[in-house]
Amino acid sequence: MKVSEGLSIGALAARTGLAVSAIRYYEAQGLIRPWRNPGGQRRFARSDLRRLSFVMIAQQFGFSLPQIKAELDRLPGGRTPTKADWAKISIGFRAALDDKIETLTRLRDNLDGCIGCGCLSLPSCALYNPVDTAARKGAGPRYLMGDRP
Repeated sequence: MKVSEGLSIGALAARTGLAVSAIRYYEAQGLIRPWRNPGGQRRFARSDLRRLSFVMIAQQFGFSLPQIKAELDRLPGGRTPTKADWAKISIGFRAALDDKIETLTRLRDNLDGCIGCGCLSLPSCALYNPVDTAARKGAGPRYLMGDRP
């Protein structure tokens, strides 16, 4: 196969480990943009291997498809992304991942205390919320998210 012919959807599936249906879904979401050969078959750029790998990894880190698409939209459409292109994307993702790590660390540390306490009724407990006073700070487990009573 000539590189100019692109990859078939089956070849892309074999290389990425994704189901063909998943590749079609990612195409429908605008994450990859194949073209059609004269026979009407989808063809994918070799750079789509990296794009789909990025999608799979970013999803494992908890990023949504709209977030992933926004980042992929920054990459050049007409050429293979360079190391510098990917580095630009990693800057934004690094900040988001640092925030997630901080939140998970705080959650882990607070749950250690709750597991030891076991009662969830002490005023010092991060989960304790008498008369729902945390509601004025917003939705969710406010004290575990870092808010103070």
